[in-house]
Amino acid sequence: MSSLLIFDFSTTNDWSGWEVENDVVMGGNSSSKLERSAEGNAVFTGTVSLENNGGFASLQYHFPSKNIKNYTKAFIRIKGDGKEYQFRVKSNLKERASYIYTFKTTGDWQTVEIPLNKMTPTFRGRKLDIPNFPGDEIQEVRFLIGNKRAEDFRLIIDRIELK
Repeated sequence: MSSLLIFDFSTTNDWSGWEVENDVVMGGNSSSKLERSAEGNAVFTGTVSLENNGGFASLQYHFPSKNIKNYTKAFIRIKGDGKEYQFRVKSNLKERASYIYTFKTTGDWQTVEIPLNKMTPTFRGRKLDIPNFPGDEIQEVRFLIGNKRAEDFRLIIDRIELK
C-alpha cells in the first residue's frame, strides 16, 4: 500500500508551516503552544477556557495543494491524555467547510485510522448539509480540542500520513 506523508515531526526541524490558532480570534481566552519533545515529536499543550464564549484550541498546517485521489484513510500516530480531539482537513484554504473526525486518545501511543469519506463538513462548530469530504485535494490539516468544558490538554504528535 503506497502512502503519502503529510508531516513527520521527528524527521524535520522545519515546522514553519505549523501555527497555533485558538478561540482568541473570536474573543475567547484559551491558550496553547507547540513545542518539540526530546524525541523530536510535536507537543501541543494548553488550556481551553470557556470565558468570553471561547472553548477551543487548535494547531494547523497549511501546505501547497496535494492530489489525494488515490488515498482513502489518514493515519495519525499520537499520544494523548485520554481526551477527545478533532482531526480536521480542508480541500482548499478558501472554502468555508472543515471536514472533521473526532477521536479519543488512550494515554498511550496509538495510531488513529480515519476513513476520509467519514469526515463530516462543519463551519464554526455547526454541521453543514453538504456531502462528506470528497477526498480529491488537501491543503490543510488541523488538530482541535473543544469539548465544551474548561480543561488542560496535552497531545503528542509523531506523524500524519495518508494510505
